[in-house]
Amino acid sequence: MAKVFLNRNRKKRLELGHPWVYKSEIDRVEGALQPGDIVDVVNHSGHFLAKGMINPNSQITVRVLTYNPTEEIDESFFERRIRDAWEYRLRLLEDTNACRVIYGEADFLPGIVVDKFADVLVIQILSLGMEVRRNELIHALIKVLEPKGIYERSDVPVREREGLEQRTGLVWGEAPREVEIVENGLRYVVDIVEGQKTGFFFDQRENRAAIAPLMTGWGATHGITLQPTGEEDEQGELIFRPMDKRGKVIKNPFWAGAEVLECFSHTGSFTLNACKHGAKKVTCLDISEHAIETAKRNVTMNGFLHRVNFVVANAFDYLREQVQEGNLWDVVILDPPAFAKTKGAVQGACRGYKDINLNGMKLVRDGGFLVTASCSYHMKPELFKEVILDAAIDAKKILRLVHWGGAGKDHPEIHGVEEGHYLKFAIFEVRSR
Repeated sequence: MAKVFLNRNRKKRLELGHPWVYKSEIDRVEGALQPGDIVDVVNHSGHFLAKGMINPNSQITVRVLTYNPTEEIDESFFERRIRDAWEYRLRLLEDTNACRVIYGEADFLPGIVVDKFADVLVIQILSLGMEVRRNELIHALIKVLEPKGIYERSDVPVREREGLEQRTGLVWGEAPREVEIVENGLRYVVDIVEGQKTGFFFDQRENRAAIAPLMTGWGATHGITLQPTGEEDEQGELIFRPMDKRGKVIKNPFWAGAEVLECFSHTGSFTLNACKHGAKKVTCLDISEHAIETAKRNVTMNGFLHRVNFVVANAFDYLREQVQEGNLWDVVILDPPAFAKTKGAVQGACRGYKDINLNGMKLVRDGGFLVTASCSYHMKPELFKEVILDAAIDAKKILRLVHWGGAGKDHPEIHGVEEGHYLKFAIFEVRSR
């Protein structure tokens, strides 16, 4: 087995549990090898540190698989790792009908993502080393998880950095294009063939549930209160009904619910959670007609269609137009795609995040809530908070942080590996100053 010797003066990242060895950290390689082979990683004096998959043509030259020098990397290895990952989900998630089963490095299987949609698995193979071990991996998935089908969505540009072509298609068994799943007690249709990434974003599961307290208690804000009707019930108690300022009885059962705007809605996941928890009216917006059609199907399937208005538009333009028209919502939700996919894109991303958050908070009624997120790894948490504060200053708003979160339990992070910390999620109360 070839050996990779690391530089004497490198940072001791590998010893702290970081699963990557960069090209710049390597002093020399001894022994013959082929790209994708298993190699021993040793320090400058030859002391064993880890065993991993090598790709000499990648900046991430070695991806660590084990810290045990005697552990064989074979099909049984993959079975053990997949079973460990699955048992972790079974322990921490209330419902595993749909979740991320394998989250790459965080599940000690670098360069592979596996999402479970009911009894169908969708895989992304992102590294050369995993591509070489594709058959062992697939056989292990079948043995441990017993799916009806496996579909591949390795249609991501990162594969090209590994010297791999993008690829999609059925891998094993039967996998219909659309799969119905349940998350947070809500039903979704997921398009595993043309949906973004693997078809659905599981990382916001807990954050979607976190908006529940924001969805009710807005009756007085909308001029509706419980007032006595002058009638009595069978026990002789006065009957109260929701009425507007003119004394008209309001028959809408969601009279105290929030008016919500969700931008970048994708399949409407925040919209569905808003409706589930009592929102009166939701505007569901995305630039993609395909996404909005999927969101409409999901909303209809859950019985919420009469409470949702769908808009196909550019969110940046729509937010500015609504500010100019003076429209307001109780809750504004901003969950955009990554604006900074590279370090060099951070400055432009800051402008983008400031733009949508500035206009977003202008559209929040005084005392309402801004729900905002960033899934750009290069947008660090403190920078994201700084951008939002700058927007608040320009909008003449005071923000009170209600909730701060990251990716869900099926997206674990290895402590000290900051590359795994990409999602920032915040709920702010918005007040004028």
